[in-house]
Amino acid sequence: MLGLVPTRQRLIRRAEPGDAGAIGSIYDEAIATRVATFAAGPHDQAERMAWLAARGDRAPVWVLDASGDVIAWAALAPFSHREWYDGVAEYTVYVSAGVQGTGAGGQMLDHLIDTAPGLGYWKLVGMILEGNAAGLALARGRGFREVGTHHAHGHVDGAWRDVTVVELHLEKSR
Repeated sequence: MLGLVPTRQRLIRRAEPGDAGAIGSIYDEAIATRVATFAAGPHDQAERMAWLAARGDRAPVWVLDASGDVIAWAALAPFSHREWYDGVAEYTVYVSAGVQGTGAGGQMLDHLIDTAPGLGYWKLVGMILEGNAAGLALARGRGFREVGTHHAHGHVDGAWRDVTVVELHLEKSR
């Protein structure tokens, strides 16, 4: 069949220690854009393995595996250590540059939304750096509402950067 490009099967699964290098590479790609995170790299396999090992049961990491290649990762983490925020999680989604725009980010965020209640979360929040139009569009497309902007929230590359806060109340959105 001329002209058809084979598609790679995508599977979301819990991250394993062997995924640490790919997770770090995807994270470092995002860091290089300067619109996805305040973090600095590099994040090599050893560092990401330690990061994975230190996460608790309510701070899981998942990967999007495309025929054996990790092309995206996502995570949940408790928003705060205070008990009254126990049901609120901050979400994170990172997609490899080579597959951005293919639905991988949406697939991962949908998974977080579906999985979070089973972990005891009733709300997801995200903090999206200014200039991250794709991240903001992804959140809006999944029903997140913009709560506000933290002005001059972080200092990166000699400049203060704003962060837009988004939220989705999972019980109210169903």
